[in-house]
Amino acid sequence: MNAIRTVVVDDEPLARDRVKSFLKKIADVQLVGEAGDGPSAIGLIEVQNPDLVVLDVQMPGMDGFGVLRAVKDPPHVIFATAYDQHAIKAFEVEALDYLLKPFSQPRLADAVGRVRQKIADGRARPDQDTVARAAEPGRIYASQIPVHTARKILVVPVKDIFWFAVESRLVYAHVDGRSLMTNFTLRELEERLDPQVFFRAHKSRIVNLEQVKEIARWFGGRYRLVMKDAQSSPVELSRVQARELRARLGW
Repeated sequence: MNAIRTVVVDDEPLARDRVKSFLKKIADVQLVGEAGDGPSAIGLIEVQNPDLVVLDVQMPGMDGFGVLRAVKDPPHVIFATAYDQHAIKAFEVEALDYLLKPFSQPRLADAVGRVRQKIADGRARPDQDTVARAAEPGRIYASQIPVHTARKILVVPVKDIFWFAVESRLVYAHVDGRSLMTNFTLRELEERLDPQVFFRAHKSRIVNLEQVKEIARWFGGRYRLVMKDAQSSPVELSRVQARELRARLGW
């Protein structure tokens, strides 16, 4: 079997040196280059066309997923990182292993064994289109919203907010019995909040669906949302948004 041509990418020189020293103990691995940032890694991979890249996830400027998104013919990948929150996404881009730092030489050797087996079986490298789609940066939504009281600014977890409402041209967050002013418009809040959780119930209302207790019939064939706050507050649901919510929840 031919040597496994390998590139090491990590923004920390000591981390690169550690990985290189581990790889040197694996007989059929040939180190063909190293890079300390995303753009350099892309150029190196395009030139060397390695079989394998041992790739850090979090690097300044461009992360490991950005590197994979940019290369035309992605090699087999072993991610090496100090963070575990990217593991699911790593396997979505067809990574063969995900090593949490600090890892041992036998652990890296085991991961390289997976690459060796895949090459021996004649299985193709990761599909570029699949990698590109899976490596798209995930949208991160706000977990906290600043609100104003008479004397200070509070930072409130969004999970504790029952609904937002326009009142006298200002937007208020309703937090179990309190109405607290924000500096956002409803449109700005829609862009910041997870649409799977926060729903535009009315042109002047956004509700936290996880804080809805029931959907109550109202006059004229309309509905109101009853919230889980201590007051069981009703929030108006427009006819158009009622149809959308019915399709979404299937009530």
